[in-house]
Amino acid sequence: MSSAPSRSSSDPVSTALVRAARAVAAAVADVGATNPVVLIDGRSGAGKSSLARSLVAEWPLQGRVQLVALDALYPGWGGLEAGVSEAFESILVPHARGMLGVWQRWDWAEQAPAEANAVDPALPLIVEGSGVLTARTARLGDVRVWLESPLRSRRTRALARDGESYRPHWDQWAAQEDEHVRRDEPRRLATHVFEIP
Repeated sequence: MSSAPSRSSSDPVSTALVRAARAVAAAVADVGATNPVVLIDGRSGAGKSSLARSLVAEWPLQGRVQLVALDALYPGWGGLEAGVSEAFESILVPHARGMLGVWQRWDWAEQAPAEANAVDPALPLIVEGSGVLTARTARLGDVRVWLESPLRSRRTRALARDGESYRPHWDQWAAQEDEHVRRDEPRRLATHVFEIP
């Protein structure tokens, strides 16, 4: 699972994501903290990675912002919930407590844990990925985003992005997302909801 390719400014998806990034950047500025946390959720292909990259480019605060994509934490195609739990325990909770967070990247090719990465609690943080908005994580996110996008558009973007390696796993991943939406109601937990064509 990787980031979607960039699109031209005339593309309605790109336009919607740029508008969303500007709105989220304004919300971040309104938080009034030096190390706010932004959580970006949505189903596969909704535009989470693209929004996160745009938000980094539009970041309204001085200094750098940390970006963690849950694609790097999910332990395989059946690991949505496990990846979110790892992000909660190893990234979000330490950040909220002012402690250094350490998470381990999942190597999709080797199907095994890889190198460790640190998250600085003094710096702002963006965490993006399917499943990231839950009752537990929401209380640790200053700005919480849900991206809504039609199935056909999402599937086309996701399969164009990840190709044949994703196609056999689409239904398995979508079932985990369905369960997340049913159980966690992420749209309800979001401070901002954006419709992406």
